[in-house]
Amino acid sequence: MDIPKDLKYTKEHEWVRVEGDVVTIGITDFAQDQLSDIVYLELPDVGTKVEQTKSLGTIEAVKAVSDIFAPVSGEVIEVNEDAKSLPEVVNKEPYGSGWMVKIKLSNLEEVKGLLSPDEYEKLLGD
Repeated sequence: MDIPKDLKYTKEHEWVRVEGDVVTIGITDFAQDQLSDIVYLELPDVGTKVEQTKSLGTIEAVKAVSDIFAPVSGEVIEVNEDAKSLPEVVNKEPYGSGWMVKIKLSNLEEVKGLLSPDEYEKLLGD
């Protein structure tokens, strides 16, 4: 299982790349593997306000439909339209071109509550 060391993670299997007050969000390699073939993404519009731990969209796979949870609170400033039109990219490159949204943080402190790569790896091992 691929767990990049430069990212933060959630217990719900989202990853977070922090760049100043902007975070990029996607689902982890583990999550995409569990979902199997991803066929549809419902993502919020630019300008949408999201709240930490609340659903910001859904991901539909052949096996199931799952919520995508906001790891932080803020405003959506960019949506990956390429992933919306070709959702299978999430299976192929979950940490690269399969990212989903970028959020401008409203509370930098929330980042501190996210899991480190080692903590996420331990979570998967339980």
